[in-house]
Amino acid sequence: MSTLESRNDERSGRRLSVGFGPRSRRALALASTLLLIGSVLRVLTAVTDVAGGTDTLWLFVAGSLVAATVLARFLPTAGAVVLAAALFGVGTWSYIQAVPNGALLLQSLDAVKTDVLALLTGLSVLRIMAAGTWAVGFAPTPTFLVWYLSLRRHYVSAAVVGSAALGFFVLTGDAGIVAVLAGTAGAAGVVGFGELDRNGGSARQAETLVVVLAAMVVVAPFLSVVPGGASQPLVTSGAGDGSGASTIEGGLLSAGDEVNVQGAITLSPKVRFTVESDREDYWRVAGYDRYTGQGWVRTGSSEPYAGSLAGPPGDATEVDQTYEFRSELGVLPAAWKPTELSGSVADNASVTALGGLQPDGELGNGTTYAVESQRPNATPAQLRAAGTAYPEAVASQYTQLPESTPDRVATRTDRVTANADNPYDTARTVERWLETSKNYSLDVDRPDGNIADAFLFEMDAGYCTYFATTMVTMLRSQDIPARFVTGYAEGQQVAEDEWVVRGYDSHAWVEVYFPETGWVRFDPTPAAPRSAVEQSNLEDARAGNGSNVDADGSEAGEWTPTPTPTPVGATATETTTVNDSNATADAPAGLDDQLQRAANQDGANATNATTTAGGAAGSSDGAASFDLQLPSPSPRELLFTLVVLVGLAAAAHRTGVLERLYRELWLRVHPSGSPAAAVERSFDRLEYLLARDHRPRRAGETPREYLAVVSSDERVERVGEIFERAHYAGEVSRTDADEAAGLVDQLVAERTPVVGRFRRNRRERGPDSI
Repeated sequence: MSTLESRNDERSGRRLSVGFGPRSRRALALASTLLLIGSVLRVLTAVTDVAGGTDTLWLFVAGSLVAATVLARFLPTAGAVVLAAALFGVGTWSYIQAVPNGALLLQSLDAVKTDVLALLTGLSVLRIMAAGTWAVGFAPTPTFLVWYLSLRRHYVSAAVVGSAALGFFVLTGDAGIVAVLAGTAGAAGVVGFGELDRNGGSARQAETLVVVLAAMVVVAPFLSVVPGGASQPLVTSGAGDGSGASTIEGGLLSAGDEVNVQGAITLSPKVRFTVESDREDYWRVAGYDRYTGQGWVRTGSSEPYAGSLAGPPGDATEVDQTYEFRSELGVLPAAWKPTELSGSVADNASVTALGGLQPDGELGNGTTYAVESQRPNATPAQLRAAGTAYPEAVASQYTQLPESTPDRVATRTDRVTANADNPYDTARTVERWLETSKNYSLDVDRPDGNIADAFLFEMDAGYCTYFATTMVTMLRSQDIPARFVTGYAEGQQVAEDEWVVRGYDSHAWVEVYFPETGWVRFDPTPAAPRSAVEQSNLEDARAGNGSNVDADGSEAGEWTPTPTPTPVGATATETTTVNDSNATADAPAGLDDQLQRAANQDGANATNATTTAGGAAGSSDGAASFDLQLPSPSPRELLFTLVVLVGLAAAAHRTGVLERLYRELWLRVHPSGSPAAAVERSFDRLEYLLARDHRPRRAGETPREYLAVVSSDERVERVGEIFERAHYAGEVSRTDADEAAGLVDQLVAERTPVVGRFRRNRRERGPDSI
């Protein structure tokens, strides 16, 4: 081996030992442990952000890490396991105490087994009533145990415990792609770097592991990491029309216990069912109480239907309905509030925790059933006087908002509803403001972040899901109980007591709670634009001879009832249904003026914002201004980029690319320093260049012998002479040093593929050629 090679190997070995010594391997193993713990905490933080308790969560996590760090010095492993089990028991007991009638859970093992099985087969943790308390109680156990085991160098056990915790959230559907990737990479890093730490692995093994981990993270997004679960279903929800398109019906009514807000959607004109009813109504399917910022979750469990259900707390009007399905459906529409279900479906129906009906499976074409509902009777005056004496359970459950909801949502709502002095007028003001300030469109891009915040401040248009979500959020910011509801609008009336309901009638609206009355419907989606889009869709389907787009009597057009006198004081634009004799309730006094002031203020803010962003929007020279905005990568994109860069760096070092790149740059640096050092450096460059292009100098081979064998170039011989005189005789001048460096510079330039070829061609063409 040449002297140069030996020196290179020594320098390379020193660099590797510094980068991947015992301490570095230990640090990487512990860093991977924190990554694994962090992936679990990411899920739990998302839960507490929605359900409350994030500050308490981080306090408990910090305490668990400190306790594990201290106890790892003297507590045996068996004692740590016992302590972790005790932490889990305390957390479980705290959760049971927080759940209404939670102590009864301990008396029903069947109920407990059912809940556990449901969690393991896709029931989101967010469906748990006291999800925030559960998350806070669960977090200390895996945090303490995983960190303790890693500090004790039980790396495989730490990876198993952490992976089990993350795997549980994969099964519940709460673990997103980022958490899964981070946890997978963290677990692999704990085992890999941990074993290197325990067994003294080499730097090459560490580099290989880094490359593998980076490849896992880069490749995994293109694979199905989470096979099923609520957050990543294997199949898209549809409405049974066979189109495969993402319809509003599929997004709202096939979603089960969760509704995720989508982007652009389509409409289905196919007939779903007909309904005979003595009163027009919305045919409600499901209600949702927990807002995640990205969509809606229904908490609580369903119970088998066992006879009549309780009606609303106040006076109500009976509404009898008979439904006949014209396609397969997995829902049981019913006017609010259903109190009795009859027909064959009643034997296999359930009642949700929010009072809705649902079947146990799909119901076929031709299915019929009857529902008796009690619709609340209350005049606008009664609702204005209802007050705010909400039941504690209602207030806590239906005023919840994610902790990350921007403050500007409440600020905007405060301004819009400044003149409303009661919950009813507040709800009516928000309803009308959304109707008049936002456009209706099915072609929208789903925003990142909080849906309601984005719809309020960043979007000009949306469809019912956006309108209803935003209205509920705005009302909850005012501590008014409200919930998100899905189902079907009235449909096409074909007789005095019969309606034809199509897929495009699927809808989302809002229910607001009033003491002594119960839940009252509000619909902030602009009615006229929505109806126009649906009618156009139906006409296109008819023109294309679409199947199942009409039922008996629907082709003749909308049935027109005999005109009846309009009640005094009613307004045709009112949509809130509260009382049959006042189906068009009066608007709050001065609402139109209030909405106009809010709209003017919004316009002024928008103008100011545009002027500020543009910089020259109001300049007198009339020059156009441009607001250049660079893309702002999300934290997920930054993390992904960082992983890719680390992986590429490790791969480059592992394959020697970095070393070769360094040497290529080193070759081109003109040596400096004393004449003797400069000559030594010039000879090193020459020797590396010849070794690269020919062969390295062999052991025992003198510089003169080596140069004579590999090259006959006079410049090589001259550099060798200067080196021998400087190295053996110690006689060298600055002129000699500059000459040697210049000759090597020439050789490097000529032997570099691009630069050298250019210079050779230039010499052949002459100095004046271009």
